[in-house]
Amino acid sequence: MSVYPVAAANTTCATPGCWCRDRVARYPSDLTDAQWALLRPEAEQVMAEIRRTAGRPMVHDLRAMVDAISYVVRNGIEWRAVPADFPPWETVYAFFQRWSQRGLPQRLTDRLRSRLREKAGRNVQPSAAIVDSQSVKAAETVGADTRGFDNGKKINGRKRHIAVDVEGFLLAVVVTAANIGDRMGTKLLVIGLLNTCRRLKLIWADSGYDGAPLTTWMRAVAGITPQIIKRTELHVFRVVPRRWVVERSFGWLLRYRRLVRDYERRTEHHEAMVYWANVMIMTRRLARCSIDPPVIQRWGQPRGPATA
Repeated sequence: MSVYPVAAANTTCATPGCWCRDRVARYPSDLTDAQWALLRPEAEQVMAEIRRTAGRPMVHDLRAMVDAISYVVRNGIEWRAVPADFPPWETVYAFFQRWSQRGLPQRLTDRLRSRLREKAGRNVQPSAAIVDSQSVKAAETVGADTRGFDNGKKINGRKRHIAVDVEGFLLAVVVTAANIGDRMGTKLLVIGLLNTCRRLKLIWADSGYDGAPLTTWMRAVAGITPQIIKRTELHVFRVVPRRWVVERSFGWLLRYRRLVRDYERRTEHHEAMVYWANVMIMTRRLARCSIDPPVIQRWGQPRGPATA
């Protein structure tokens, strides 16, 4: 019995032999109907904003194209291994590359983050952020000109510099060689934050970002004050205030196997992979928020009497 819903000759896609418009969601990375109902209007609006010229409309199904990219990011496969019920892998990669150049995953991340912050009762524009970096090993497909050796972590590869808000949602990401220091990576990160976060006034970071030159530069260029949060006790586990948020965000990213190791030939493609992972994380969070009852916070409130 064939695994495809229809025969190749009867597919409704204009591309011969493509099952994208007739496929049935079967993979864990596929969007559910509720998730797609949330993501579709945002994706279509962003696509309308980044469209440069009027031309031939997209032949393949938009949902199948997004599911194909999600399949690659979630499972860590190579582009040539995209299953046959998605559009052809050359087409999927071409759309991934085009959308990355025009900033579609970053715009989607900004829109979904704004909706999540509104649901949490916060201002759409954050006023504070947490920054940190993470070194990942690079595969043989990463060229020597964009990779380096992180002497502290003993990793030969690249480094992800990210900034998140107090909820852990991504604000910006910059990918550099692993030998680039945290202070230099933060400067590139702050430059990217200036385009999206107009209310940002405070950044929390660890002791790797300490130093008067960086503090002076951030205040002069962006009007941002860095606050260094250091560990009070060495070799003892303590939940460090604020810094645990960005560490949790790194944990979210490592659930997506394409981000466990860097396979991308270009750093901007790795950044796009990070944004796509966050699009999936935020879409699932929004879908849960629409059906789950609101959570009543008990922090700072006295406990009631104990019951048997």
